Amino acid sequence: MSMQTVAAPALQFTPPRRNELTHIPGDEGWPIIGKTFQVLADPKGHIEANGAKYGLVYRTHFFGETNVVLLGPEANELVLFDQQKLFSSTHGWNKVLGLLFPRGLMLLDFDEHRLHRKALSVAFKSGPMKSYLGDLDRGISARVAQWKAKPGEMQLYPAMKQLTLDLAAASFLGADIGPEVDEINRAFVDMVAASVSPVRRPLPGTQMARGVKGRKRIVAYFREQIPLRRGNHGGDDLFSQLCRATHENGALLSEQDIIDHMSFLMMAAHDTLTSSLTSFIGELAANPDWQDRLRAEVLALGLAPGAPSSFDDLEKMPLSEMAFKEALRLKPPVPSMPRRAMRDFSFKGFAIPAGTAIGVNPLYTHHMREIWPEPDRFDPLRFTEEAQRGRHRFAFVPFGGGAHMCLGLHFAYMQAKCFARHFLQNIEVSLAPGYKPDWQMWPIPKPRDGLRVTVKAV
Repeated sequence: MSMQTVAAPALQFTPPRRNELTHIPGDEGWPIIGKTFQVLADPKGHIEANGAKYGLVYRTHFFGETNVVLLGPEANELVLFDQQKLFSSTHGWNKVLGLLFPRGLMLLDFDEHRLHRKALSVAFKSGPMKSYLGDLDRGISARVAQWKAKPGEMQLYPAMKQLTLDLAAASFLGADIGPEVDEINRAFVDMVAASVSPVRRPLPGTQMARGVKGRKRIVAYFREQIPLRRGNHGGDDLFSQLCRATHENGALLSEQDIIDHMSFLMMAAHDTLTSSLTSFIGELAANPDWQDRLRAEVLALGLAPGAPSSFDDLEKMPLSEMAFKEALRLKPPVPSMPRRAMRDFSFKGFAIPAGTAIGVNPLYTHHMREIWPEPDRFDPLRFTEEAQRGRHRFAFVPFGGGAHMCLGLHFAYMQAKCFARHFLQNIEVSLAPGYKPDWQMWPIPKPRDGLRVTVKAV
């Protein structure tokens, strides 16, 4: 038995007329293109300049539409917590992800989102997480050993990208996926690249055309595998967990639901973790005093270099978790989060009509001086219990918040600490004198030159 749908039809909206938003301060730039190129060139500088000029609510125009941007922790709480169910994630993200990752968890709304999230949560409970940790631990240990054996300069980002892709394939699809893994990985890379391509139609020769072809390959693979995973070929990997997952009424997730959720989860886990782990190790390379402190924490675990990591071991790494959080603060993996207002609402004295494209911006919030003194400085001690006590609960939102809080939050922390354990136990990392990596901050932060680091065996 399967259940094709568990929710009401999708909400509809009508964008507001342009004159309905002119009471909101801002600058929409040139006709048609608006401020798109400024946003792409320097998203952090652009939004900080607008915040300084217009305040915490302003109007702009990019990607073909007028947007209202809401800044700061109170805006994050209003939009992400969304107690009144005012904001649609479906109609916020669809423009970017809808063609290649349709009906992923982040693209569902309200009751439908709640039902699917509950069904998917079984894959992130203690038992499956322990199984994922085993796969992650073995994969990370083996890859770090390869890096250790080749000291010298390396490009951190592409090395990390390949690692997270391989780890996602092992823990999400199963370690014995076989020779198809390279083809599956390539399809995912093409889909992710296409999702942020300026050309939004699959015209011949475009990245979007390659992305659509990649999705067809992924869909075919999952559709072929689902009956096998539901039979006696399923394991403890995330894909097999979803094939056996059920809704509240006992109905299995439909084949299409599994395909859509797996496609989205693989994308989300791979690209955001690549960005986060790269910025994490990049900060340790730039701050050798913190690298030494974290290495001391790892060595205090008393584990032999090749020994497996356990949940208990990772729990004994609070400094590593704080340092990872600080890297997430500096470069949140999802720097801006779109929504669509489904009803009229007001914020900071501004009336905003239904249908308006809304954006909140973790990157801006994470660098507000009144919350984070010296916001560009790497300081993991911002995340001690005492330091966090008086802070607004939506001042730190690298994983979103409210009903749409990232389902893989604990998976990300687990992978980061497992990586820190093996990396710091075996490798010392540094930057060349005077070298300052140049980061592209949107849509997902990545170093433009791959982030050149020097590694040597400890």
